[in-house]
Amino acid sequence: MSSVAQIRSRYQNTKRTDFAATTRRAGRPRHRALEDQLASLKREHDDLGRAMYEAAQVQRRLCGPRHLRAGPYEFASEIFPVRHLSGDFITLMQIEGDLVFAIGDIAGKGLMAAMWFTDVIGMIRRQMTTVGDPAAALSAVNRDLLLTGLEVPLATLFLARVNLENGELTYCNAGHPPALLLRENSEVEELRAGGPVLGALSAASFANGSERLCPGNTLLAYSDGIPECRNESGVEFGAKGLLNAARTFSGCKPSVMLFSVLAAVEDFAGSQRREDDVALVVLHRFGSCKKY
Repeated sequence: MSSVAQIRSRYQNTKRTDFAATTRRAGRPRHRALEDQLASLKREHDDLGRAMYEAAQVQRRLCGPRHLRAGPYEFASEIFPVRHLSGDFITLMQIEGDLVFAIGDIAGKGLMAAMWFTDVIGMIRRQMTTVGDPAAALSAVNRDLLLTGLEVPLATLFLARVNLENGELTYCNAGHPPALLLRENSEVEELRAGGPVLGALSAASFANGSERLCPGNTLLAYSDGIPECRNESGVEFGAKGLLNAARTFSGCKPSVMLFSVLAAVEDFAGSQRREDDVALVVLHRFGSCKKY
């Protein structure tokens, strides 16, 4: 006969086994529900990723061609967003035989800045087609932004029009980092003329600057993501770093110079993650001043 202790032990073991089985049966629906929730979240994440990717491709198309050759002029540009979508933008068009381009930076990053991207590019294209003058166009863009009645983000912008016959460059800089004009004799001119950032002052005034893009000259326009890029020590690449990189690759084709400069920025940053979008434009006029 079994002792009382043995009977009590068998009873307790049976009770524990029954409890574990009941717990497993009760846990299966909860486990299945969690698996379903995780699968649903993954589908939503994948859908969002695809939507952001598609939006980024639309952004790239709205910016226009990344490369253009028009007679002795060659234009190359690129944008690298710090997230999927960019607050930096570039647009390129031809009006009455002139080359018109803009590079700008909408305050903020990601989706919020990207939502204004289309509006600002549309305003620039519409105003330049209508008035044709960079300063007048930016004055109108500034007015239209403020008339929306919304809390518009501030935007910086460099807008230029180049006469492809004689190289006359008319530009207006609305609070953007100054474009650099590299001459054949290694002289550098900063293109600062213009006015304040867009979307800040209703009474803002804008003025044109003018230069001549001679044969052998190169124009660099960039967003502040380049000079403000930091390395692991917290040191900024700076406008001097950009100028040194540009001079190093000044004999290259614009597309080669473009990516070489961007590579120099990445090499400088090292393992430090970028904190801002990056945009760069290189416009070169081939030939030699000695021939003219």
